[in-house]
Amino acid sequence: MDGTLVDSNDAHSRAWVDAFREAGFDVPFQRIRELVGMGGDKIVPIITGFDTNSDEAHALGERNGAIFMQHYLPQVKPFPKVRELFEHVRDRGLARYIATSAKQEELKALLQIANVADLVSGEASKKDAEHSKPDPDIIDAAIKKSGMGPDSLVMVGDTPYDLEAASRAKMRSIAFRCGGWWPDDKLSGATQIYDGPWDMLDNYASFERVFEQN
Repeated sequence: MDGTLVDSNDAHSRAWVDAFREAGFDVPFQRIRELVGMGGDKIVPIITGFDTNSDEAHALGERNGAIFMQHYLPQVKPFPKVRELFEHVRDRGLARYIATSAKQEELKALLQIANVADLVSGEASKKDAEHSKPDPDIIDAAIKKSGMGPDSLVMVGDTPYDLEAASRAKMRSIAFRCGGWWPDDKLSGATQIYDGPWDMLDNYASFERVFEQN
């Protein structure tokens, strides 16, 4: 979702910087930006040393979410041709599942921004997984909801954490560059790399050829 369908990775990073600053941690934007793609259960312990299940960690996670929703979500825009890609995938007979660390309220808002809420076959979010990426919990939850095996599915993501989670769930993956930050060598675990939804749509035949062969 984030960095793949909507241009929100920088916004999430700024929300984390604000939340950490309020809690007394002066963390550079760049330090947070390289961690985005993980959930708060990973980011907070890395930055603060707090235990994932501590009251302090939970409070920071809640504050980050509130800051993001209030101050940064209104600025988030979709990447080009997201809806067109979803419509094309639907017309090709493929299901469309969302796997994200976002809370349900946040996910609902992001799907509206991406203009694909009515085109999603199902979703797995924070409530469905104990651990966030690169642990495979959220991917496994999406696989279970789909009713298909991982060999019948392809994950699309924009960070190395996405690709690692897919690999650990025994699923093939595609990487988008539009999330920013990560050079292609860090996305090399993907079967294919596209600039973003628009590029995958424009080159959809190449996607089909590769995955039909595999």
